[in-house]
Amino acid sequence: MNFTSPFSLALYAIVALSLLGVPVGHAMIGGSVLYLYLKGMDMGTAAEQLLNGTYSSFLLLAIPLFILAASIMSTGSIMDRLLRFCNAIVGRFPGGLAQVNVLQSVVFASMSGSALADAAGSGKVMQVMMTREGKYTPGFAAALSAVSAVIGPILPPSIPMVLYALVSGTSIGYLFIAGVLPGLLLGAVQMALIYFLAKRRGFPVEEPVALRHMPKITLEAFPALMLPVILMGCLYSGVTTPTEAAGIAAAYALLISAGLYRSMGWGDLYESLIVSARLSISIGMLIAGALVFNYVVTSENIPATLSTAMKGWDFSPMGFLLLVNLILLVLGAFLEGSTIILIILPVLLPTATALGIDPVHFGVVAVLNIMIGLVTGYTG
Repeated sequence: MNFTSPFSLALYAIVALSLLGVPVGHAMIGGSVLYLYLKGMDMGTAAEQLLNGTYSSFLLLAIPLFILAASIMSTGSIMDRLLRFCNAIVGRFPGGLAQVNVLQSVVFASMSGSALADAAGSGKVMQVMMTREGKYTPGFAAALSAVSAVIGPILPPSIPMVLYALVSGTSIGYLFIAGVLPGLLLGAVQMALIYFLAKRRGFPVEEPVALRHMPKITLEAFPALMLPVILMGCLYSGVTTPTEAAGIAAAYALLISAGLYRSMGWGDLYESLIVSARLSISIGMLIAGALVFNYVVTSENIPATLSTAMKGWDFSPMGFLLLVNLILLVLGAFLEGSTIILIILPVLLPTATALGIDPVHFGVVAVLNIMIGLVTGYTG
């Protein structure tokens, strides 16, 4: 590799801008424009790639709609009702509130699709509940909230899966289905580990909820619990596209929050819209930067070169997946998950395809490992 080539200088610029605190999306656009200038290419190509990529993908509209649905579901009394339901189900087991923390992550995963949103929303509430009266140490509560939050992007709907579908052309419906079993297994393993730790460390057990109260608690949470059922039903029945299903999810969340539960006022709705807009814009800028930088990567023929090199190393599909897992676990500790999906996976995907690895399988494995790496990033 030539360390003074236009591509290398573009990488230096991206790293330098990122270290200076420039958002990664802006840094990628800046580095890509520098590459185009050094290569003597029309710098307007950056704007062309950005506009063509963002305006030609109807799937991108699903991201802000999923974010809006999750934001609405996190306001008012909906979160309280769902937490009471989770506590009634698993609070009586050893490590009661810790078990509730994992189960609520599974439940909220079907609404948000974002690990950071789960950790900042319901995960933050669970941390306060767990550390109240010294039931659990702050370190244990924070670590558990972090690892349980990564279930969100694995179970549908999943914003990282949407991003992977964008760069790979894979069916978002197949990706959502493929994420169900790994997500549930991850939650089950975490709850089993909590059970054994609770027995060894003497974690407290919550007051059991009487069976006569279960119907009322379930009925109160039932409308909110129906959101993933409606979402997946619309998607897999073929009635709607993923974007239309996301719109229905947002509309249903607003309906039950403002109409049924009457827990959302105009001020709450405004705040949800503002929060959703800010998060959507940050993701949108990251996507814009990735679209431009991917053009640079393609111009340098890096995916094909890497694929040829990998073939020369005679990797088996399993060996390649193990290598990818290691790479993504390390990168996840330093880079934001969306950046890895938008920049790194398009480079690795051609090799995976050439080795006969199904793109859906590769996407689920990649997202799972990126989320595990993400835990070390925001707990370290």
